[in-house]
Amino acid sequence: MSTRNLILFDDDNWRHLLPLTFVRPVSELRIGILTLREKWERLLNAKASYITQDHLADKYPVHLDNDNILINSACLPTEKLMGYISKLKLNEAILNKEEFIAARLDRHHFDQIISGNTIESINGIDISNEEHVIKKVCRPYHVFQYNGAELVSDFNLVTKGRTSKEISQTNSVIGQHPVFLEEGVEMECCMINSKEGPIYIGKDAHIMEGAMIRGPIAICENAVVKMGAKLYNNTTIGPNCKVGGEIQNSVIFANSNKAHDGYLGNSVICEWCNLGADTNTSNLKNNYDTIKLWSYPEESFLSTGLTFCGLIMADHSKTGINTMFNTGTVVGVCANIFGDGYPRNFIASFTWGGAAKFITHQFIKAAETAKIVMARRGIELSEADSKILEYVYYESAKYRPWDTN
Repeated sequence: MSTRNLILFDDDNWRHLLPLTFVRPVSELRIGILTLREKWERLLNAKASYITQDHLADKYPVHLDNDNILINSACLPTEKLMGYISKLKLNEAILNKEEFIAARLDRHHFDQIISGNTIESINGIDISNEEHVIKKVCRPYHVFQYNGAELVSDFNLVTKGRTSKEISQTNSVIGQHPVFLEEGVEMECCMINSKEGPIYIGKDAHIMEGAMIRGPIAICENAVVKMGAKLYNNTTIGPNCKVGGEIQNSVIFANSNKAHDGYLGNSVICEWCNLGADTNTSNLKNNYDTIKLWSYPEESFLSTGLTFCGLIMADHSKTGINTMFNTGTVVGVCANIFGDGYPRNFIASFTWGGAAKFITHQFIKAAETAKIVMARRGIELSEADSKILEYVYYESAKYRPWDTN
């Protein structure tokens, strides 16, 4: 079967997902085991490209073919939506009222839509009266809120028709849900509980002795779980991450470290972050009230409707030892946070300091740190990456009132 051409397009929802989307399209968010892009590629036997923000386009370009499947990048692949997409004929579109969800377009009609022309020859299929078709990732907290269900869905997708590698008898395993180990997993003397959901451990992951793991959970390729770590359900540890301490209902995208003791709950941590020893997040207010979270489009704090919400941290941000975060804290890109006390609930990108005082983390210094950190994993900070970070630096200046540069 030939590979189909898939284009995942961002709409204004991209802004509501900031700061997670400052340096990536929406479809590169990880929820469950896989990113949104990886889910669609597997399900449709497709190779994806992107329609995204201008400052991301060099790194994430669009590829056009004669027959293209377009999907709103915020959509999760529900069974019903997959059914509609699989039946699309050429130059048909799926609409949810006036919202463009997906389409199958030839090159000519694609070009006309991009140019803003109305095309009467496209047949619109309105699904607005049907239930359980559309499930979208529209806010940063949706990443951990939907993670449990996506872990189960991705587990079935990734392991279907395959056999797990053998689990060493030194491990204690209980529960009726499956535990799946990829090739090269090293895991001895651990406690594995799959009573509430499946457990996926990726290729060459290393689970050190004494770790306690409760499903549903994913520990992805090359991840390291330190001795005695306590990993609760609905958590994803992304590729090449190193974790320890206590983590619950949180998603760590990739290449980030929370290697020491400290609590992380109901949180999202992007790539190339490092949480210093004994960094702790509050995820529940003392009065049990619903939690407000910073909204970039509204430039104010909006209610999440959630009782539990911890830390939202964007790429390349770091914390010093013993850092404490209030409930519902949002941290931007390339922030460096340290010192005693609780810093504010919204910390802008390229911020340096803590509760006592903030100054600007200058772009040149932040980029140099990013180069060093990425080189430790054998990855180069490309020119495209550097330009994206520079864009965020200037775009976020308005949130740094002390910045006079």
